[in-house]
Amino acid sequence: MSATLEAQRARTGVIATTSAFVLWGLFPIFWKQLTGVNALELIAHRIAWSLVFLIPIVIARGTWGASMRALRDPAAVRVHLLSGALLTLNWLVFVWAVNEGRIVETALGYFLTPLVNVAFGIVFLRERLRGAQGVALAIATAGVAVLIVRLGQFPWVALALAATFGSYGLLRKKSTLGSLSGLTLETTLMLPLALGFILWRHAEGVGALGSVGALQTSYIVASGVVTAIPLLLFAQGARLIQLSTVGLLQYIAPSVQFAIGVLVYAEPMPPERLWAFGLIWTALALYSVDSVWAARRPRQEMR
Repeated sequence: MSATLEAQRARTGVIATTSAFVLWGLFPIFWKQLTGVNALELIAHRIAWSLVFLIPIVIARGTWGASMRALRDPAAVRVHLLSGALLTLNWLVFVWAVNEGRIVETALGYFLTPLVNVAFGIVFLRERLRGAQGVALAIATAGVAVLIVRLGQFPWVALALAATFGSYGLLRKKSTLGSLSGLTLETTLMLPLALGFILWRHAEGVGALGSVGALQTSYIVASGVVTAIPLLLFAQGARLIQLSTVGLLQYIAPSVQFAIGVLVYAEPMPPERLWAFGLIWTALALYSVDSVWAARRPRQEMR
């Protein structure tokens, strides 16, 4: 591959991946339009409408067969049933927190996720902890401790988001399916529960569709597109750039969420919370530098 073509692929990858993370960062504004709608019902609709949007795409890409073959594999079904449940729980906590005015806490959760991934790798995959990673984990733990001790609040939203998304990533390592095929299978497995809940809500006379206005109805239906588009951009971009670059770009989403929570929705930012974020940002900076250095070292040794 020529240097020019490689550089063009890298630029395309950065643009696509950055766009995905920016869109994920803007999610709170979208879900804020649905404040007042039951969060669990919103997630049920998100599952149903996501599948409506995903099926034509996976068929066009020729990956539908892989998802359907996995449905006949009991081991794959178990993995994706559990990963689908974790992703659904992650979405539920996120949407509930956004509509409860806790966007800053969701940002904290996604800032913590890379460090939780490191901890999970050590505990479950027996990965070796590099010195800088250990220091980063200790600093991040101190940040969480500041929230608990100085604010008297246990940051369960942030920790739930980090733990569920970290566990989701850990489970997906056991799958041979790509991100798009895997999401399609997970959504298919979650669909019966989602449809059952939607139908039950309507049978009780409290279902959202038909009782909310036309604008909110359009937002509910659009939740499938909103879910799938960033994923498609990420799937395209991540194939074209190095994993270390993806790791650095992932901080865009929680940074945008943080800015939205503080600047757009004026969520409180007392000094104790700012100190906690400062410690966690320091931990992430150390972790990022260490990750880039670790990724470059093998290439330097090969020269």
